[in-house]
Amino acid sequence: MSPPRVLWYFADPMCSWCWGFSPVIGAIKETYSERIKIALMLGGLRPGTTDPMTPKSRAEILHHWRDVREMTGQAFAFEGALPEGFVYDTEPPSRAVIAVADLNPEAIFPYFKSVQEAFYTKQQDITQAQTLAALAEGHGIDTQKFLERFGSEDMKNKTRTHFQVAREAGVRGFPTIVLQAESGGTLLTHGYRSFDQLKPEIENWLAGPP
Repeated sequence: MSPPRVLWYFADPMCSWCWGFSPVIGAIKETYSERIKIALMLGGLRPGTTDPMTPKSRAEILHHWRDVREMTGQAFAFEGALPEGFVYDTEPPSRAVIAVADLNPEAIFPYFKSVQEAFYTKQQDITQAQTLAALAEGHGIDTQKFLERFGSEDMKNKTRTHFQVAREAGVRGFPTIVLQAESGGTLLTHGYRSFDQLKPEIENWLAGPP
């Protein structure tokens, strides 16, 4: 029996283009999950940031958000977003996704989407453990169990491993999808593309050598 084909989705919860891509990865999962193993790899957009955002960086990021909304139609809450003093550290929400997957592997994609939605449409601070725990509770995960796992050295190490795998794969931006078969890896997309654009390429890949 040949090894399963794998679709690796490299993303970050605080990457606005990944939020724009959310319906696309949802459609890919709905269409292909019985034929392809679909795996999420946390890429690490800005892990370990410690300095608060400057007014200039805030304006630049909100400009990106508007571009994403215009191209994808995804919802954003702009008024009051990224308040003064906000530290754009993408490590905590990434680690939270990995912790949730450790507790319930089936919840990884739904939880990832919940974290994105909380940040972009509800202006919740997803760099904070309690916010992330409350979101995990919405997926049936006990708060105390989540916080213990989230705060563990094991989860911090696993998160660093995710980031390292992304770097070693040559991933420099998100969303990125790499298709893996026994015959080798194929870059499907680096950046946003619609499901209609990606579907024929996935079909061609599935029809190709295992």
